[in-house]
Amino acid sequence: MVDYHAANQSYQYGPSSGGNGAGGGGSMGDYMAQEDDWDRDLLLDPAWEKQQRKTFTAWCNSHLRKAGTQIENIDEDFRDGLKLMLLLEVISGERLPKPERGKMRVHKINNVNKALDFIASKGVKLVSIGAEEIVDGNAKMTLGMIWTIILRFAIQDISVEETSAKEGLLLWCQRKTAPYKNVNVQNFHISWKDGLAFNALIHRHRPELIEYDKLRKDDPVTNLNNAFEVAEKYLDIPKMLDAEDIVNTARPDEKAIMTYVSSFYHAFSGAQKAETAANRICKVLAVNQENEHLMEDYERLASDLLEWIRRTIPWLEDRVPQKTIQEMQQKLEDFRDYRRVHKPPKVQEKCQLEINFNTLQTKLRLSNRPAFMPSEGKMVSDINNGWQHLEQAEKGYEEWLLNEIRRLERLDHLAEKFRQKASIHEAWTDGKEAMLKQRDYETATLSDIKALIRKHEAFESDLAAHQDRVEQIAAIAQELNELDYYDSHNVNTRCQKICDQWDTLGSLTHSRREALEKTEKQLETIDQLHLEYAKRAAPFNNWMESAMEDLQDMFIVHTIEEIEGLISAHDQFKSTLPDADREREAILAIHKEAQRIAESNHIKLSGSNPYTTVTPQIINSKWEKVQQLVPKRDQALLEEQSKQQSNERLRRQFASQANIVGPWIQTKMEEIGRISIEMNGTLEDQLNHLKQYERSIVDYKPNLDLLEQQHQLIQEALIFDNKHTNYTMEHIRVGWEQLLTTIARTINEVENQILTRDAKGISQEQMQEFRASFNHFDKDHGGALGPEEFKACLISLGYDVENDRQKQTGSMDSDDFRALLISTGYSLGDAEFNRIMSMVDPNHSGLVTFQAFIDFMSRETTDTDTADQVIASFKVLAGDKNFITAEELRRELPPDQAEYCIARMAPYQGPDAVPGALDYKSFSTALYGESDL
Repeated sequence: MVDYHAANQSYQYGPSSGGNGAGGGGSMGDYMAQEDDWDRDLLLDPAWEKQQRKTFTAWCNSHLRKAGTQIENIDEDFRDGLKLMLLLEVISGERLPKPERGKMRVHKINNVNKALDFIASKGVKLVSIGAEEIVDGNAKMTLGMIWTIILRFAIQDISVEETSAKEGLLLWCQRKTAPYKNVNVQNFHISWKDGLAFNALIHRHRPELIEYDKLRKDDPVTNLNNAFEVAEKYLDIPKMLDAEDIVNTARPDEKAIMTYVSSFYHAFSGAQKAETAANRICKVLAVNQENEHLMEDYERLASDLLEWIRRTIPWLEDRVPQKTIQEMQQKLEDFRDYRRVHKPPKVQEKCQLEINFNTLQTKLRLSNRPAFMPSEGKMVSDINNGWQHLEQAEKGYEEWLLNEIRRLERLDHLAEKFRQKASIHEAWTDGKEAMLKQRDYETATLSDIKALIRKHEAFESDLAAHQDRVEQIAAIAQELNELDYYDSHNVNTRCQKICDQWDTLGSLTHSRREALEKTEKQLETIDQLHLEYAKRAAPFNNWMESAMEDLQDMFIVHTIEEIEGLISAHDQFKSTLPDADREREAILAIHKEAQRIAESNHIKLSGSNPYTTVTPQIINSKWEKVQQLVPKRDQALLEEQSKQQSNERLRRQFASQANIVGPWIQTKMEEIGRISIEMNGTLEDQLNHLKQYERSIVDYKPNLDLLEQQHQLIQEALIFDNKHTNYTMEHIRVGWEQLLTTIARTINEVENQILTRDAKGISQEQMQEFRASFNHFDKDHGGALGPEEFKACLISLGYDVENDRQKQTGSMDSDDFRALLISTGYSLGDAEFNRIMSMVDPNHSGLVTFQAFIDFMSRETTDTDTADQVIASFKVLAGDKNFITAEELRRELPPDQAEYCIARMAPYQGPDAVPGALDYKSFSTALYGESDL
């Protein structure tokens, strides 16, 4: 399209204007005086007037359509001055005074005068063209006025090899058509009648549109129609003449031909501008497409990692206990596989994702693009929160597994203890209920009754001695219920049966005693020795049974102190055996005395003690059993003592290694912190130093692996605490992961600084000065500045926040300039400083990192593409329209980038919109983050 915003050049035009000279060096006024002396009779030539009407009307409509209107009759439609003013606004790009909307003659004259005044303001002296003649519909004056407008805005600024206007346009046509046969352009009338010159102009610039070799000089109508149709369809040049009008006229109208040809000049002269604009857009779109690929990669990697975290956390939060230790130990083994096999790659992915995110943000800042905001829930902070949740669940899961294993061990121990005590009790109660139900006292003699009474008293003593065992059985069952033992139902059933039977025995014992006492007055004889035997044998028998229970009782310990306590208790028990043996001998002596008295008094005994079922054989048998169990207990305690000593060695071995690795990791973390703050030497030196540091850290990994092996041995030995060190394997793992992440993040920061330095052209001295100023105000060496520290740092570097630029104060260095600012009471504008803070701290954390500081300082000294530049480029491609079409994009841009624009541009909604119009302004603005794309 034509660039109508040309420089003003004074010339005059009118029906009676005159002048001398024409040619390359003459003024536009001279040209018009020579060429356009208005001959009223000539203007009224029907053929020429028809051509001018048609050409000027088409030319006006080619511009009025941008405003959504057109004219039908050139001398009628401009009479009210409204469309005339609109035409001037469109071709000049300027606003005219507000038109008068009245329909009276005076309103129309005023509107036309405003238009004529505007033409005069552009250096055109109108002679003999008055507003009244235009309002009256004077065809000669109207056509003359339109020709004046065409000369001023379409032809005046044409310049070729120091020639301008008509001569420049003619020379351009001659240069472009010189290689074509049968074409000899010498003027703007006869040279164009055969149509070949029009076709040659199109073929020279767009050879794909014209098959020039097939055209015939003797077929001018076909040639003209072909050129006019191609220009209208592909070059957006409206058809201004009919082929028949040109062919059937001896000398075509020069003004019509010049107007038509000038449209071709402006259409083709913008090709270079379009190519330049296309190149700029291609560059911008290429950067944008690359960034979008990086954003898509980030989204995909973030989604995969978050999905893995989402799937893993429920597994770690699953707290459904298993019924056996073996099943829980399998869960623990699965958890170890997760720690060794599944998690480490995800740790690396998370670190790499953060590095990719930082690199992407750096590229966006360097290309003057808005910061990348991931999809909701996929921010780096979201991933860190998910990872923190994962590690919390992981830690809780391991604690839960170990507690569950302890609980199941406790349950197995209690269940076995319950079964042992229940079996012993059930064996003791076997037959007791039937015995208590006997009615043998009804037919017994007095001595038998007395014997039965004594026997019953001994039974009651035995029954009371068993009360503790029943209470222990009930307490164990209650504890199994509280610990959620999987077989609690059977335990409860068995315990309830024992308790019910115990209640029955108590009731039956009470009833039998009452029956025996009822007949006690009739019984006088009792065997005191048997009774004494029974009374002493029963508790001794209970003592032996309890001793056998204790000697066979299972035990579980976790420390050397616990097993030594059991050994001490066992030694104390063994010290009581001599006294027990003497008691046994005493009880057996009572039985022997009874036998001796019976034999000496010739008493016939029934063979068994009527008061007790505990015979000397039972006492001796149980005593031998106790004697056998004591060394077995000694062996079991010694084996457990050896096991605990081995566990203690494992504890000390792990503690020795952990007390070395833990402080080493802490020291390395502190050293990395100092390196990231001091940053001595060039950035490349710093990067090499950090990478060497990283390799030294990786080389230390075998020490961590050795510690993992020792930790696994501890877990396999079911060791749950270690008093010899404050470091747990979990602490070591977290510290190691933080160390790897910190060194990788520090390396990435230096790489981004190198990328920023190279992209922005920052010298090493500038970078060192930035780092020195930053470190000077980073008082706590935390690697970030607060708002006041950042403001002071900017002032120290000579940055004028009030005017958003750096001041140059002579040859003063930064220290002198800082002193000058302080001495003159210099202060920073709050509004401007807040704007800067929003750039360097978009998340409003209240801290400015060194990378953000470098980005800001580098951005202030470099120039990058802007949204306005991209909009201007699109406007060139659109032919100065406020919109662009898909056809124009596909013609000017590479296919992939043209389709990229078409897919993202919104439909244009302006008043001059046409079907298929696209809004390139909002698209360009969105590229730079000023609105949503």
